[in-house]
Amino acid sequence: MARIEQDTPKIKGWHVFTGFAVAFGIIISVNIVMAFKAVSTFPGLEVANSYVASQQFDKKRQAQEALQWSTAVSYDAGEIVIKIADADGAAVAAKSLRALVGRTTTVEFDTYPEFVFDGTAYRASIDLAEGLWLVKIDALSRSDIPFQQRLDVYVGK
Repeated sequence: MARIEQDTPKIKGWHVFTGFAVAFGIIISVNIVMAFKAVSTFPGLEVANSYVASQQFDKKRQAQEALQWSTAVSYDAGEIVIKIADADGAAVAAKSLRALVGRTTTVEFDTYPEFVFDGTAYRASIDLAEGLWLVKIDALSRSDIPFQQRLDVYVGK
């Protein structure tokens, strides 16, 4: 029997180097893209000095909890509705109310709609695309106690 010799491909050093270079190149490229996306969509700091803000946190939280307000948000047919109720479930008409509506990951869509109290809830006309939206409520009670709440609302098809 005749033995047939074939040239079997051999892995050489440059093959291994190329494989490692391509693999690490992909990993580094993905990391750079993800870091850029994280930094470019970060809206910034919540407070100028976190230490100073922390000194008042418990006092503000206790005052807000003493109000015993509960909140709910909903969206339907181009209207966002914020309901604030007291401990007895009665609708609350705050001294003032301002609410930020936006996405959680970017400030690009942030807006402050004009809310109107109709006797039971605060309503504002706004067109929201499908997905998860953030609603940050800043209200002031009739006794000048600040009330802050962060709610999420999902807009479906």
